[in-house]
Amino acid sequence: MLSVVLAPPGVCVFQNFPSSPRLTAVLTLVGFIGLCLLVGVSGAGLTAQAVRGWYLTLVAPPGTPPNWLFAPVWTALYVLVGTAAWLVWRVPAYRSVDKRAALQLWGWQLLLNALWTPAFFGLHSTVLGLVVIVPLVALIGMTMVSFARLRPIAAALLVPYLGWICYATYLNIGFWWLNRI
Repeated sequence: MLSVVLAPPGVCVFQNFPSSPRLTAVLTLVGFIGLCLLVGVSGAGLTAQAVRGWYLTLVAPPGTPPNWLFAPVWTALYVLVGTAAWLVWRVPAYRSVDKRAALQLWGWQLLLNALWTPAFFGLHSTVLGLVVIVPLVALIGMTMVSFARLRPIAAALLVPYLGWICYATYLNIGFWWLNRI
């Protein structure tokens, strides 16, 4: 039975809550993936609105995929990105300084990822999209290098993400170039 107890800050407020390292690991994995998916969902409204209006007025660069492809690709990528961070989070405590730095880079790249949609679709600005996506590519690369030192498989999970962001950068440059005023 779960019972909530009022307690001062820093004191456990759940009594009789089944806790185990395995449960903590699973909940943390769900949290990392959930955070990534939240980034995707947070921009979905802006994207959907722009895709039905402003985006249709743009000249698309060669190789632009159909709109239906983006949601499944991003969902898969966000699962990989969250799983990669979780694998690094599980690195033993004696590597805590390296782990902390790696996860901070991961957080910064996720923030830039979250900012791209409002910049490109929300503000209808291909230039601001570029201002966000170019440093995003660099941060993903830095995150991969940092992850590789701690957990090579975590870096490998980011390879499709980096590839997709490089492709998105090409598309962003193409939209900017073809739609200059």
